[in-house]
Formats: sequence, structure tokens, C-alpha cells
Amino acid sequence: MSKRTNWALWWKGLMGRGMLAGSVLAGWLIGLDLVWAAEAAPAAAPGPVFRAGFAERDITPELGMEQPGGYMKAYHKTLHDPCKVRAAVFDDGKKRVALVGLDAGFLREPSVVAARKGIQQRCGIPPEAVMIAASHSHSSGPTGMVLPGEYDHASDLVKKLAYELSSGADPKYLAKVEQAIVDAVCAADAGKVEVQCSFGRGFENQTAFNRRFRMKNGRTHTHPGQGNPDILCPAGPTDPEVGVIGAWDKQGKLLGCIVNFACHATTNPGGISANYIYYLEMAIRGMFGQEVVVVFMPGAGGDVTQVDNLSPYVHPKPEQWARMVGGRVGAEAVKVLVTAEPGAEVPLDYANTVLEFKRRVPRPERVKAALEIVQKDPKQVDHTEWVFAKEIVLLDAKLAKEPTVKAEVQAIQVGPVVLISTPAEYFCQFGLDIKAASPFPITFPVMLANGCVGYVPTEEALSPTGGGYETRLTAYSNLEPTAGRKMAEAGLELARKMKPGPIPTRPPHPPFRGAGWTYGNVPAELE
Repeated sequence: MSKRTNWALWWKGLMGRGMLAGSVLAGWLIGLDLVWAAEAAPAAAPGPVFRAGFAERDITPELGMEQPGGYMKAYHKTLHDPCKVRAAVFDDGKKRVALVGLDAGFLREPSVVAARKGIQQRCGIPPEAVMIAASHSHSSGPTGMVLPGEYDHASDLVKKLAYELSSGADPKYLAKVEQAIVDAVCAADAGKVEVQCSFGRGFENQTAFNRRFRMKNGRTHTHPGQGNPDILCPAGPTDPEVGVIGAWDKQGKLLGCIVNFACHATTNPGGISANYIYYLEMAIRGMFGQEVVVVFMPGAGGDVTQVDNLSPYVHPKPEQWARMVGGRVGAEAVKVLVTAEPGAEVPLDYANTVLEFKRRVPRPERVKAALEIVQKDPKQVDHTEWVFAKEIVLLDAKLAKEPTVKAEVQAIQVGPVVLISTPAEYFCQFGLDIKAASPFPITFPVMLANGCVGYVPTEEALSPTGGGYETRLTAYSNLEPTAGRKMAEAGLELARKMKPGPIPTRPPHPPFRGAGWTYGNVPAELE
């Protein structure tokens, strides 16, 4: 016999003794009935727990390996600090996403495919949910520019230009980097714990400068030099925002963070190095502990470096320069982290699309002239003329095999933040345009992610009033003039299909009651 049946029989007896007693207890018995109903109803399922994990792996190249960043070969002779893969995995109970920051000049698409495949096989995160971005450190390991076997289809002359006289990737090192990416992401996934996330933006406008300038001759010059009297004004903007996502455990300890900033990593403090990102990491760890993992995602800084061509003073030495950039950006990230309020409502989403672009094609007479130049001794020809002639010859060979280029555009949402990536050394103006049109309260443009298609300038930069180093036609940089704008539009379209999460805030203060602090509500006293 149930509890309810026993109480019903008792109730009938009570009613027989008098209506008053029954009315007194009626409300109490109704309450008991509600308790029984609650006991009988199934318990509500708890909401999903938001979790995150961070991990890093070493990818320091060996001494003697190639140093990236130029069109010719250069080699590492010393070590300054280690290069790393740093990874974050976020899990909202429905979806997982991985953000990977790489101390590398770039990572070509085949290595991205290999790493994503390994991640999916080992821990099940789909390729579309993994963003892999290179910091563009010019003091890192040999991940390009030329890949092994890339020009095997071409003539012996082209092979020599590509493999012996151009910056090239080391297959052994590429395998190390790909494995380190897989290991870092899977370790971050396996180590996920319950966290709250904070989101915010800082402002740092003393370390990054546009390197392209309008000149009196009506064209644009990259790095025209300090004190050049023909400079009119910068030809493009900078983006001073420092975007930050922090992940905090139950005890309020910072486990890791994502930092987004737009500036070339070309400070080169001396030898193998993560570049200024090393000092950025030191600044954050100095405040929050040496275990904090700092995942750097480079902003749209294809035309932005630490070099201030308008400064009247001698530039800092490389070591000091690296400390200045990394220290100031890291300090701004610290300010954001100590100010922003953490919260647990962090919806995740991801999407990507692959665009296809035509390459710009050099004129036949230019290819012929370039072939004549590269067959001369480089020491007997102007260096700049010889290097860009080599690049035209390599581009001509590349066009024979790949007249078009595929470029992945990706959007990953972490709460109120959307990261919109391109595989380009993306001009800063595009990043600002993306931020202005984004439906999210905080947007991180991320360049050199999921591949590398070279410089992608604005259409104006490729016009008669444009010009400069980044607009030169090379085997590295050659997409059609509208490519950058189309990438921005595609990224925004992905973001518009997502719903931003809230930016956490502290609870509102209750309405004012009372008289305030009584110690403070007193008249002045003179005696």
C-alpha cells in the first residue's frame, strides 16, 4: 500500500470527526501531496559542464637547419629560446573545438591536413573544428617556403632554383611539427577540466606600425627608410586591439589563454626563437604562473611590423625590440585577464569553406627576361633583380601545374568571440573590415591559419597607386586582386550563421538602501 493510500484512509476518518479539523490540515496535506509528486517525478538532468584543456609541445629546430623569412637560404647558428606548439581545446558538452598556435613562419596545407587527420583519429575532433595558425616567426624552423618535391615536374634549372637557392622545408622537421600538433591537441583534450572563461580586449598602439607609405611620386613604398623626405603618410592602418580569452579552473587559477594581436614576428632576438611571442608568454606567466599555456593567434598583420619608419630615433637592438613588443602586448593581455569577469555560458560552434582563386600570370616577355637573368651569376646581378627574376621563373613553373589556388576560410566561436581565419599574410585593413561587420561583440581575425597562400594585399595596393614589396609577383604571393575581399566576405558569412554567447559580467548591485558608509557621513571638524 502506498503512502498516498494510507493518508487517504486517515483523511476519511478525520473528516468523520469534524469539518474544522479537516480544514486546518487541508493545506498541509496538499503540500505533502506536492512533495510526493516531486519525489515521483524524475530529477531534472544537469546542464552540460563547460571544460577546457591546454598543452604544449617542443618544436625547436636543430642548429644548422634553415631559418625562414626570406626568398634565399639562411641557417640557424645559435639558440635563443625554444619554439613550441601551444594548443587549447574547448568543450561545451555538445561540440569541441581546438585552437593551435605554432611558433613557425607558416605551415603549408599538406601539413595541416596531416595534423588534422591525426587529431581526428586519436581524439575524434573533426578537421573543421581545428584551427592551426602560425605566428609568422622569422626565427623559427624550416616549414617552407618550398616543399620537398614541389617542383619535381619542372626543368633542372627550376629544380636548382627551388631546392638549392630558395628557402625550403625540411621533411624531417615537418614530420616533427605535424606530430607535435597532434600530441598537443590530444593532450589538451585528455586534460580538460571544468572551467569558466573570460573575454576582453586591450589596447596597445606603441609597438606595431604599418610598413607601407604613400610617396610623393604617387606610388607606395614598403620600408622607405627613416627620414625619407619623400614620405607623405602611411598607406595602411594598424590594429591596436589585443584580444584575450582566459580559462579559469574552479579555484580561480588561470590554466591558459588565447591572445590575438596583429604584428609580424620579425624582431628576431638572435638565433632560434619564438620571436616576441616568447616575451609575451613570459609577461603573462610572470603574473599567473609558469604552467599557464599562452596560445598566440596572429591577427591580420600582413603589412604591419615593429618597425616605425617615422621615428626620429635609432631603432632598438633585436633583443630589446623583442622584449618591447612581447612585453607590452603581454602586459596588455594581463590587464584584460585581471579585469574581465569569467563565466560558464560559453557556446561553441565552427564552420569552414574552401575558396578557389586564380593566380596572377606574368607576361611571357617577363618570363623570358627572368630566365636570362637567373642563368647569370647572382653576384654579377643586382640582388633584388636576381631574386625576383628567380621568383618569376618559379611562378611560371607553378602555373603549369597549379593555375589556381585553394584557400580555406574558417570561423570558430568561443562564447562571445569568433575567430575568422585566412591562410594569408593578410593586410590589416581586411582585419579591421571584418571586425566592423562582424555580428559578434569580439572578433579575432587570424592570419596564416590552415595553410599559406602568401601575401594578400588590398585591391588598392595592387592598383597604380599601390606597390611595395608585398605586391610583387612571386611564387609565394600571386593571388588575384579580389582574393582578400572575397576571403573577408566568406568569413563573415560563416560568422553570421552563429549566435554569439554573452560576455560575462558581475551580478548587479542591489538597490541602494540605508545611508551609505556612516564613517563618511560626517561634517568637517576644525577643532
